[in-house]
Amino acid sequence: AALNRELQLGPSNAMDMAVRLPFLDRLTRISTIFVRPICCAVNSQAWQVVEQSVGGTNRQAALTGGEDSKGRSARRESTSDREEIRLIRLKKVEELKARGHEPYAQCWRRSHSALELQRIYSELANGQEASDEKDRVSVAGRVAMRRAFGKLAFLTLRDDSGAIQLYCEKGRIPEHKFEQLKALLDLGDILGASGTIKRTERGELSVYVDDFSVLTKSLLPLPDKWHGLTDIEKRYRQRYVDMIVNPDVANVFRKRAKIISRIRKQVEDRGFVEVETPVLQAAAGGAEARPFVTYHNSLQRNLYLRIATELHLKRMVVGGFERVYEIGRIFRNEGISTRHNPEFTSIELYQAYADYNDMMEMAEDLVTGCALAVQENLIINYQGIELSLERPWRRATMIELVREATGIDFTKFGDDTRAAKTAVVSLFSNVSEMESAISIVEQYESVGHILNEVFESVVEKTLIQPTFVIDYPVEVSPLAKLHRNAAGFTERFELFICGRELANAFSELTDPVDQRARLEAQVKEHNKSLVSALQRNVLDDVSEANDLSDAYEVKLDEDFLTALEYGMPPTAGMGLGIDRLVMLLTDSASIRDVIAFPVLKSQ
Repeated sequence: AALNRELQLGPSNAMDMAVRLPFLDRLTRISTIFVRPICCAVNSQAWQVVEQSVGGTNRQAALTGGEDSKGRSARRESTSDREEIRLIRLKKVEELKARGHEPYAQCWRRSHSALELQRIYSELANGQEASDEKDRVSVAGRVAMRRAFGKLAFLTLRDDSGAIQLYCEKGRIPEHKFEQLKALLDLGDILGASGTIKRTERGELSVYVDDFSVLTKSLLPLPDKWHGLTDIEKRYRQRYVDMIVNPDVANVFRKRAKIISRIRKQVEDRGFVEVETPVLQAAAGGAEARPFVTYHNSLQRNLYLRIATELHLKRMVVGGFERVYEIGRIFRNEGISTRHNPEFTSIELYQAYADYNDMMEMAEDLVTGCALAVQENLIINYQGIELSLERPWRRATMIELVREATGIDFTKFGDDTRAAKTAVVSLFSNVSEMESAISIVEQYESVGHILNEVFESVVEKTLIQPTFVIDYPVEVSPLAKLHRNAAGFTERFELFICGRELANAFSELTDPVDQRARLEAQVKEHNKSLVSALQRNVLDDVSEANDLSDAYEVKLDEDFLTALEYGMPPTAGMGLGIDRLVMLLTDSASIRDVIAFPVLKSQ
């Protein structure tokens, strides 16, 4: 009885149907266990009355979004019984057509967005109506909330800019259309409405509707507003639903668009020219990463999805473009994590007659400009950590940072690889950790590789505030120019914020002979690792299903080396990960939260 009274209450007091229906189901089960024996003991017909009250017509009304036998309007359909709801809504489509209404309209002429109306009529007083001819408006959007009772119905209409209430009153709207609104309209439908503007006594700005039209009839129910789309995988697979029910998700992608627009404006204000380079390439170069391989039928050859835009952009510099950039998709056939997606977006830019110091200044400018564009502040919060983007940012060499973290001074080792390995292993007192360290460092044959490994394992995760890590070993920087003052090192930096690499930049190597030697050494090293991995595979009798991360071919890009021989001016270049920057500035924990349709496992 109490539940039935609740179902009959108006929208200001009643529970939302999203809460009521689960409660209804639980009450039915409880009644079966506890109430039925009591009712049957008193009167054999008493249980039938209770059963009908709890599980009968009210549930059907809630399911359909229409009315029960007493004319009570249900306010929200459950997301359960999905197929049943779809069939009911298909019947509503046929009913609309039978009444002469096309449920999938050609267009709708909208005069204002929801946000524009909120701004224009911000001074309209409670209870006041703006009814002049100039105040007639036409709006359109998706029905996000529906409350109907008696001669009134209130709809919340959500468009790209925000939400506006529709105030629907029987008498102002023709009776047959008002009944259509109550019986045939569901949450998720896309609606066009026209009328004047009024603000309710409770202060809600509303379109006082005198006409409306169903523009698109939704066949599937939306997740309820209390629980939303809680399955993370489903959120990513059905991003369109995620954005409908979670406006904050859609706002992340609006901020992403603003960030990309801001980056483009800043670099073009500095005279950079945007170009497009091939996605399909004969040789995957510009980074050390496993490529995706495809086959071109007409050319009868393998091609690779690009793993970087670097080498083609440098060709543009050789060709006379002194400031050039590309914002584009990059593809790497590697692992998936909260920081990595097989396809991601980056900006790479190259400036002739500059060096890596100019790129540090550029990186600061781009990141702070984007932060001000979307956050309006240089003090930001990321996953509970306060970060200051105030300039200038710290600059420290890799050797200095490793010395601070471990006490090991790699400048003392020179080329003595054995001494470097011994010093690294001595850091660990735990036997298992020591054995792990030995297995890692033993695979390296240079001090530079060992230094880089210690940095990545120990130091990287500690770099919370913005930090430029500068002067990388030459062994791990095949495309960077040798340092003008430090032998064995290059003029290279990586930018770290919150323990994550955000940008990578060089004073670019322009010596074609040196460049060929380094790339050939890189290919040789890779092929050596490949042979070793294949040998382990044979010895361990591992099936081919166990994917070998090193089992891919690396080729020299001979055309790039030819381009360098025509002469490239002194140049600085930088790559900046746009997805990670968006993560930082939208407080998103995973890269999949900032990519609209990320790569996922098969269902």
